[in-house]
Amino acid sequence: MGPRSTQPGRSSLHVAIIMDGNGRWAEARGLPRWEGHRAGVTSVRRIVEAAPGHGIDLLTLYAFSSDNWSRPPEEVANLLGLIGEFLESERASCIEQGVRLRVIGSRARLGEPLRHAIAAAETATHAGRTIELRIALDYSSRDTILAATRRLARTRGLTRDDFAQRLNGEGTARCAHRDVDLLIRTGGEQRLSDFLLWECAYAELFFTPTMWPDFGPGDLAAAMAEFRRRQRRFGAVQALPIAVGALTEHWLH
Repeated sequence: MGPRSTQPGRSSLHVAIIMDGNGRWAEARGLPRWEGHRAGVTSVRRIVEAAPGHGIDLLTLYAFSSDNWSRPPEEVANLLGLIGEFLESERASCIEQGVRLRVIGSRARLGEPLRHAIAAAETATHAGRTIELRIALDYSSRDTILAATRRLARTRGLTRDDFAQRLNGEGTARCAHRDVDLLIRTGGEQRLSDFLLWECAYAELFFTPTMWPDFGPGDLAAAMAEFRRRQRRFGAVQALPIAVGALTEHWLH
């Protein structure tokens, strides 16, 4: 699916969020970093519940990047444990609210209990139609693109759409491709950090200093209001005057 215009009120938006600032939020309060990650789980619940009201039917959350393995082992273990707990504890709520849960990223380095929790959550919520929640876990966009390139290197007549649809291949949930309409990053940093690089080619970017545990429905509403104010051209411009258009035709033919 290539770039497409977005009109206010259209109920088919893909929003991606880099949930940054959990550790700093905890440290500022004299708490261990894992307490920030636990507080961040509450924000996930709030945002998933609020998202459909803004026309969001696909929400992708960056939970754990492939580079996060370099963090202290205790923090990694606590973070992955929280993700497993979330998948198990929220399963019934997701079913009730029509949330379809999917996990993207590599599962090879995850422990068996977490892989089982992922599979169980995806199976149990398969019928959800209100919103699809994708959690990026052990995810690297560059690795995903590289793997797809290797698989498709000898494919003839490959188009952008063909490539995009086959980005999610081995080692990750096979999800239909959707370009990101709005990327939100909390915590004050202003970079993509190897997250959905292909899908964010024409995404609107929204950066906020608010730490993820403090990010709530009001913050999401503010981000969506800013998104609605922006004019999305996808590389095009408004129609040029006829005289200029004629001059352009001269040099193109």
